[in-house]
Amino acid sequence: MRCLSLGFALVLFGAVSVHAENVVRWSAQGDAITLDPHAQNEGMTLAMAQQMYEPLINRDQTMALTPGLAVTWGLTEDHTVWKFALRQGVTFHDGRPFTADDVVFSFQRALKKTSDMKDIIGTVSDVVAVDDFTVRIVTDGPNPILPQQITDIFIMSRGWAEENAVTEPQDVAVGQETYAVRHTNGTGPFVLELREPDVRTVMMKSDSWWGLQADTPHNIDRIVFTPVANAATRVAALLSGELDYVMDTPVQDLARVRRTSGLGVQSVAEVRAIFMGMDTARSELRSSNIKGKNPFADIRVRRAMNMAIDRNAIVSRIMRGMAEPAGMLLSPGIGGYTAEIDALPPLDPSAARALMAEAGYADGFSVTLDCTNDRYMNDEAICQAVVGMLARIGISVRLDAKSKTLHFPKIQNDQTDFYLLGWGSGTMDSHYHLDFLAMPDRVWNRTGLNDPELFAMIDAIAIETDLPKRDAMIDDAWLRVKAAEVYIPLHHQGLAWTTTDRLSLPIQPDNQPQFRLAHVTE
Repeated sequence: MRCLSLGFALVLFGAVSVHAENVVRWSAQGDAITLDPHAQNEGMTLAMAQQMYEPLINRDQTMALTPGLAVTWGLTEDHTVWKFALRQGVTFHDGRPFTADDVVFSFQRALKKTSDMKDIIGTVSDVVAVDDFTVRIVTDGPNPILPQQITDIFIMSRGWAEENAVTEPQDVAVGQETYAVRHTNGTGPFVLELREPDVRTVMMKSDSWWGLQADTPHNIDRIVFTPVANAATRVAALLSGELDYVMDTPVQDLARVRRTSGLGVQSVAEVRAIFMGMDTARSELRSSNIKGKNPFADIRVRRAMNMAIDRNAIVSRIMRGMAEPAGMLLSPGIGGYTAEIDALPPLDPSAARALMAEAGYADGFSVTLDCTNDRYMNDEAICQAVVGMLARIGISVRLDAKSKTLHFPKIQNDQTDFYLLGWGSGTMDSHYHLDFLAMPDRVWNRTGLNDPELFAMIDAIAIETDLPKRDAMIDDAWLRVKAAEVYIPLHHQGLAWTTTDRLSLPIQPDNQPQFRLAHVTE
């Protein structure tokens, strides 16, 4: 079996020469969904985009804010205007000069209807170019965390976008194809050379990148990314020397990689929670045998499901210890996390069955669980385990596992009753999670949660500048989300990167490789 996997690996990776230049061969189970930098707020998509595009503010490997296309920034006295001094002498990959006009355009584009980034910067009411290298960003109220919110808002060239008819982001939910889906023009350290979705993406060093003047520039000439869904094939390619970096080596293979000369494993707690959402608002679930009512609308059913799932078993048997059981949607390391709120619900299948009977479902019901099979660590296996655990309380779950390219639009288009999702943090602040996962009319929240007091609280958190008061409001908000039980938190995902000894690449808790910080040794 290993020979078959290795043979396939050689077909996939064997054509790349690594000795004529410093090539880094990178793989993961899934590809970026698009190269349009504002179309999809998804981890792998952002990881790819940031090699070619840049934000005003970067994060380093400790998640601290560092200058990007802005060199300094500060809040004015009225707390509603942020002023950014832009980096001078920067050019886009096609040679156009970078100016404040491109920042204005990019923020306006990121706020468009089809942008998946618009809710991140929803408090932005205006962006003004003061001069060629000064920008003022106006918010509709005080926003103390705007710098944290814009680290994934990548800057495009207005002229390039207008010439190629991509002034609005791609509509991923309907599968729209635009020029920006397969072409890029950023200011980042790498230039797109080849884009074959789900096959190969090749990026080459940008000789004009401003960061090459830094004290510790990277020395990579080319990055070749090849998505490989089959875990055995990815591992075989790594073991045989056909890959330099695997972003998501299966946890069951980590010990084997550690024992292999010339390979190394870096691990860290990722700032990502894995959980399941339930549609509690629909009058009748589309995939259930129960007609005329929605079992998820009854909190006793939701509570029973939470009590039936053995999170510790999932962590030990499926995740092999590369996770921590979760009682909330926010992971340690993100502002607003508390161990008290993260306490696990009791594991009690007997009490769960009693709750099911009390709710009128002693005979259970059926429902479909939508799950990815190429996005999170062991995602399909996690869903399979949940299917078995819910069966013990009478819920017959049909598992529909599919690629994230099909799964995520199903959530965004509100076509799912019960779904798996993982959520990291682009801002390292609770408001990011609360806004996307609790507020109504957000494309990633399909729970039907109805709590106007909570919604008002989340809006208030966004503009509160008294930090102790804000922290107390965040605690209250998370307690309300937890009490509603519209989500089933599973675990906080661990993170392991495997690399050859020739590649030095610092691991990041957000699972976003920064190849600008990498170094290759021959």
